[in-house]
Amino acid sequence: MSTRAIAARVAVREFAADPGGHLRDGAVRLWTPARRNPVFAVILAIAALLRGIAMIGYQPAMYFNDSFDYLHVAMKPYPHPLRPDGYSFLLLILKPFHSFALVIGLQHLMGLAMGVMVYALLRKRFRLPGWAAALATVPFLLDAYQIQLEHLILSDTMFTFLVVCAVTVLLWHDRPTWKVAASLGLIIGMAWLTRSVGLPVLIGVLTFMLIRRTGWRTLAVTLAACALPVVAYAGWYKAENDKFAITESNGIFLYARVYKFADCHKINPPVEQIPLCTEPENRLPNSQDGIWNAASPLNRYTGKRFSPEQNEVANAYSQRAILSQPLDYLRVVAHDFLRVFRWERTVFPDKATYQQYEFGKTSSALPNWRMDSDNTAADEAVAYERGRARTQVVEPFAGLMRTYQDHFYLRGTMVGVLLLIGLGGMAVMWRRIGGLAFLPWSLGTGLLLAPAATAEFDYRYVLPAVPLACLAAGIAFASEVRGRVTGPFRRRRPAVEAAAPEPAAERVEEKVPAPAAG
Repeated sequence: MSTRAIAARVAVREFAADPGGHLRDGAVRLWTPARRNPVFAVILAIAALLRGIAMIGYQPAMYFNDSFDYLHVAMKPYPHPLRPDGYSFLLLILKPFHSFALVIGLQHLMGLAMGVMVYALLRKRFRLPGWAAALATVPFLLDAYQIQLEHLILSDTMFTFLVVCAVTVLLWHDRPTWKVAASLGLIIGMAWLTRSVGLPVLIGVLTFMLIRRTGWRTLAVTLAACALPVVAYAGWYKAENDKFAITESNGIFLYARVYKFADCHKINPPVEQIPLCTEPENRLPNSQDGIWNAASPLNRYTGKRFSPEQNEVANAYSQRAILSQPLDYLRVVAHDFLRVFRWERTVFPDKATYQQYEFGKTSSALPNWRMDSDNTAADEAVAYERGRARTQVVEPFAGLMRTYQDHFYLRGTMVGVLLLIGLGGMAVMWRRIGGLAFLPWSLGTGLLLAPAATAEFDYRYVLPAVPLACLAAGIAFASEVRGRVTGPFRRRRPAVEAAAPEPAAERVEEKVPAPAAG
């Protein structure tokens, strides 16, 4: 018998002999960190309570349109052409339990874990007072829309959790070993396979490591570890679709970005791209209509949606539009990026989509659109749950969450304030190109800018940047940054004191000769 098995048996016997003692020991182990970090313990407890109320009020889960694509892949795995399958793999792993509530519970734990990571970094790594480090977690731990996003069957919570894990791993170590670098690379690779915007995350991390003068071996290990899951997935995609890729949608999403301004009289597209042209007076209201609306110009092409041919044509047309109308492209990107920082939260892009981001009074029936020749979306949800999968609204708990969401959420302007505070801390450390805050600040800003540059603004795309913005703002008050601000004043003070005249009594004493002996 192995040593581990013997130890396990001994532990079981000890617990059976005195279960009360072991429970008391466990309570002490939980109470000790709570007593040492009282402010954060209270915030974390409130955050956990709110998530518990949401789980009781909206059972077993809430759904977004994209939820059923992720679920379809989990039921019958294949490389999805629209988005990578990382989140579907999580659903597949949890499938034997047949519980959407388990998936949602795990996502809520991810949300709480992000708070613990940000607090631990600010408290231990950057030496902030406990109350200050705890305050930095409030914008995302207690944000009603963050809690609702965690309650959706969507990839966003898992992606954000992985990105915060990567940042924590890298900032916790001044000089990461090859093991740390390998872990970092694997985490980023999984984030990339969860959402395509994981590629800019990799670029941001490697840039930060270069600025910090990390050795080339560590960089190589990080890149190789990240490539392992990504290349394996791309190989699977090639085996299924005869193309080495992760998705077949980058060009189509970029078409949504140029749809609102592309002028074929200026860009002169070739014949195969002309069906994508739309006169200004005939354009649909939103950029996303260029993809999802039945009147989308993409539907003028025959064949399967999100096919390699359609994606290639859309990508070429979009690049031509950007190069021909760069100022128009920058204008729409800036408009969507600045929309992030508005104080008022308005209905966008349409009422049906916006309502899916809120705790509602009632729930909609599961959609009956066909996922394949045999099953509808509703069929697959019921099969995954092996029971009722439609969201059940349970009062008064659901009402508590609705009331909470009406009043307690992070305004867009507050996100801007967090980024400005982080930028101020970076400005103080300008000789070190922003110092350690450069990593979370640049990644957070990049996650806000990427949708505006490649598709369109969406409220759910704002939330993954918030923990990073909070971390960067907290680092602005780290001891090193404070030292840079107050250092010149401390250096001047001794010089002033040295130049001050000596007290008169001391000068007189020096001039009076000592009395003669005898």
